[in-house]
Amino acid sequence: MKDFEKNVFVNCPFDQEYRPLLHVLIFTLLYLGFRPRLALERSDSGESRLHKIVELIHESKFGIHDLSRCQAHEKDELFRLNMPLELGIDMGCKYFPGKRWKTKRLLVLETERYRYQAAISDLSGCDIKAHQNDADLLIKAVRDWLVQEASLNQAPPVSEMSSAFQDFYGSEYDRLRHSGWTEQEIAHLPTDELKRNMMTWMASR
Repeated sequence: MKDFEKNVFVNCPFDQEYRPLLHVLIFTLLYLGFRPRLALERSDSGESRLHKIVELIHESKFGIHDLSRCQAHEKDELFRLNMPLELGIDMGCKYFPGKRWKTKRLLVLETERYRYQAAISDLSGCDIKAHQNDADLLIKAVRDWLVQEASLNQAPPVSEMSSAFQDFYGSEYDRLRHSGWTEQEIAHLPTDELKRNMMTWMASR
């Protein structure tokens, strides 16, 4: 299966509140030589979202699941279950017939390390990493996990990747503004387009 060893399924919120962390996460994966796979990369209205997610999981050796935005914030607000559902599918994939699926590796992220175990007790005993909504902690969690699970050699330090992300973001903002983009348009740049721009920027360095 093409790119299975480098594909990373990313299961996280896609709202504006989480967007800065999502950008950091995508940039980190690309910087380390991996291919982030997100449901947002395909927008065929005739395709079932669940079918698309299962296909992405099926094609990815690695999966990153950030459960930090699943909780309800207001009275009578429903708990967001999409991300736990996708985590469950990915965990189940490890037991699919065939040697390939047994090699799957997962990283579960949260804001606070033990908070989510109160909601899903089956996660007790799992090594959940907390990023505390901090970009550098998120970079470190992803970097250290891939160093261990993908046997990365000479992975760059967190400080280098954090600095590179800031350089990209500044140059990308200036480029878009000079090309006539408004602040609003830049803030809502499609995630897959931003990913391609990151790849172009990295290739030009």
